[in-house]
Amino acid sequence: MTDQTLSGRKVAVLATDGFEQSELEKPVEALKAAGAQVEIVSPKAGEIQGWEHHDKGRAVPVDRELSAADPSTYDAIMLPGGVINPDALRLEPKAIDFIRHFVSEKKPIAAICHGPWTLINAGAVEGREMTSWPSLETDLKNAGANWVDREVVVDDGLVTSRKPDDLPAFCAKMIEEFAEGRH
Repeated sequence: MTDQTLSGRKVAVLATDGFEQSELEKPVEALKAAGAQVEIVSPKAGEIQGWEHHDKGRAVPVDRELSAADPSTYDAIMLPGGVINPDALRLEPKAIDFIRHFVSEKKPIAAICHGPWTLINAGAVEGREMTSWPSLETDLKNAGANWVDREVVVDDGLVTSRKPDDLPAFCAKMIEEFAEGRH
């Protein structure tokens, strides 16, 4: 059985305003419970605003502004969903470059719901088996992914899930893949 401790591992959670509350908070809780050092990285300093589906949620403090974040200091990255969050990150060249580091270095990546949108821009989906919120199916297929409708999909260090209901399976596989390290 894989050693699932993340002690000594540093994980970036890349997000901005409009993230889905549970899709950031539950994975962060799971990562910290597994011993990881977690940093919320965002293009803006201060706080970022969460959403609970269509309603405004709680703000979360940013640990490190993207302009000051060195991706080489992180062992893995988690990309929460929410419609607004990944759509805004796709327009941030520094955010896409940050994600590309994890892709090129074959570091584990976990993305849930609309989070995989950013992976399209980072050139990370071609030939990969993935899932997402259903509205991303065509986008992912057009970018070369093999999209499937399952609660969690793992493809060589890339973990994807569809929605908040999938969080238990997503978090378990995320911790497993992050513990394995580079793929």
